Amino acid sequence: MVKLLVFMVMLASCYAETQDLSGKVFVFPRETARDHVKLMTPKTSFNALTVCLRFVTDLTRNYALFSLATPTISNAFVLFKKSVEDIISVNAQDSYTVFLALSFPPNTWHTMCSTWNSENGIAQLWVDGKPTIKRFIHSGKPISGKPITILGQEQDNYGGGFDATQSFIGMISRLHMWDHVIPPDEIQRYETDSNFFTPGNVFNWGALDFEIVGNVLVEDEVFIQ
Repeated sequence: MVKLLVFMVMLASCYAETQDLSGKVFVFPRETARDHVKLMTPKTSFNALTVCLRFVTDLTRNYALFSLATPTISNAFVLFKKSVEDIISVNAQDSYTVFLALSFPPNTWHTMCSTWNSENGIAQLWVDGKPTIKRFIHSGKPISGKPITILGQEQDNYGGGFDATQSFIGMISRLHMWDHVIPPDEIQRYETDSNFFTPGNVFNWGALDFEIVGNVLVEDEVFIQ
């Protein structure tokens, strides 16, 4: 009886597990200060990075796409969509810049890649295969410390401090993260979903270690165009 009870509790809980999510999406169906996906990695130091993901939403308010915090810096690396239609804010080491004149029609799948290098402080976005200008955020201080990485919420403190009005509603898929700035041709291969792009060595959608908290679903990918 005790063993059965323990087994049932385990079934009812969301434990971290590694899965191949090829052809799948995370579905975030509601505004909430709880629901999120936590991504796991053993890496604890980043001199540079690249984050790529695909997403679709109909939101017009602020929302977080990607939030990485360390024990000392809550905005170690954040991708945040401003309520202004054409702006993405990129945060690194509690500093930020905004990328302007972008286009995010609602109910349409978009790809986004973001790069940042701590040595020169330069960041860049690639949206739907098109590069932005390069902007300075913060230099001279790599990201260090055990990271907590969240999809669906923006961390105001390490692993928490969520605000429902900044939560993501929609779908996210094909997330990858590298611990270096990948070259433009690799970003283009990611954009076209080529089988020849090199998967992320921090987070890899084909072998993702994650934990779901709250009402987030894993479903088959269906494109909305």
